[in-house]
Amino acid sequence: MILVTGATGNIGSALLEELRACDAGPLRAFTRDAARAVFPEGVEAVEGDFTEPESLGSALDGVRCLFLVSRLGPDAAVVEAARLAGVERVVLVSSITVQTHPHLGPAEENVAVEQLLKDSGMAWTILRPTQFASNALMWAESIRGREAVRAPYADTGLPTIHPADIAAVARVALTEPGHQGRTYALTGPEQVTARQQVQAIAAALGRDVPFMEIARQEAYEQMAAAFGDEAADAVLDVTGGDVNDELLMVRDTVSRITGVPAREFRQWAAEHADVFR
Repeated sequence: MILVTGATGNIGSALLEELRACDAGPLRAFTRDAARAVFPEGVEAVEGDFTEPESLGSALDGVRCLFLVSRLGPDAAVVEAARLAGVERVVLVSSITVQTHPHLGPAEENVAVEQLLKDSGMAWTILRPTQFASNALMWAESIRGREAVRAPYADTGLPTIHPADIAAVARVALTEPGHQGRTYALTGPEQVTARQQVQAIAAALGRDVPFMEIARQEAYEQMAAAFGDEAADAVLDVTGGDVNDELLMVRDTVSRITGVPAREFRQWAAEHADVFR
């Protein structure tokens, strides 16, 4: 039995499709609202909440492999619950900032979760993806309203990754040998700037989408109101304010592990064009 957490999210939903397509065996999806969630045929939905680790009990019953999205609740309790339930293998989604910006608060939190898993005695694989293509969804309301997309660091290109490629690597790590005790930094196939992302969305829509570069302070004020001061500063650092060669590096990890080239941002934009209409 494989349990997928974050099952309705950008990675989890793609992973369930991947696992069903390769006939990976019994699948279970962990969700807060099983009645409203839509999963592939044959996937068992189990309701629970990471903020209440005791709700994991029935979800973990019979589970041997776990796909874990961290920092959705008390990670120490979640990892311990998995260990006590007899889970043998865990694939964890962390962040590339663990190696590119280890001094930032969110990266320190990811380091702590990685260490919890390594100390648990369960077999582990750690995925460290870079910026998600799906982060562009934050612009959807503006684009639908035919307003300008406003973003800082307009011409800083990051190797943005399609969430389905993270899912593809996770599927291999969950179902094939040779990935235990490995840490994988994951990127897309090319650097893509915020300006280029908006252009790709415009091409998918078949119409112009105006773009306006804004100063860091303006972006900070918007983000801090939603996510807090520390998180806002961290996001702005890793999206342009404090980039380094390690963060900007395009890696071939996805293609090496899955045998399929990583998807370009324009593919993600085409697949999700309706969200921006």
